[in-house]
Amino acid sequence: MVQSSSQLRVFVVDDHDVIASSLAMILQFLGGFHATSFTDPREALRAAQFESPDLLITDVIMPQLSGVDLAIQILDRCRNCKVLLFSGQSVTASLLKSAQDRGYDFEVLTKPVHPADLLSRIQRVFDGTALQLSSP
Repeated sequence: MVQSSSQLRVFVVDDHDVIASSLAMILQFLGGFHATSFTDPREALRAAQFESPDLLITDVIMPQLSGVDLAIQILDRCRNCKVLLFSGQSVTASLLKSAQDRGYDFEVLTKPVHPADLLSRIQRVFDGTALQLSSP
């Protein structure tokens, strides 16, 4: 069954507001998603208690909570959530290795991410559920 992107709730988390809000706007206007941006990963965790995201897109390196730890905690609450991590820093490798050792395998996008690349990667993440992206 084809699922429309407008039915999907996306949480975008980055400690830089311009990045989080820009990605959320791209997802809303170019992808047709119901996207919400967060600059504090703890806020995203609280929001997940009330509205389970279908997709979490998060920066890896943040001061309050790493994106890897955020993803694991979100997945503990929202088992069907998909995860895309993005980072512009090299310390990401050790965090990803730690997550793999715990049984989690996350995809990572490199910052800066082009909108077309982001939407293409989201399409691949949802390939098993036949995602239909909205037209702009």
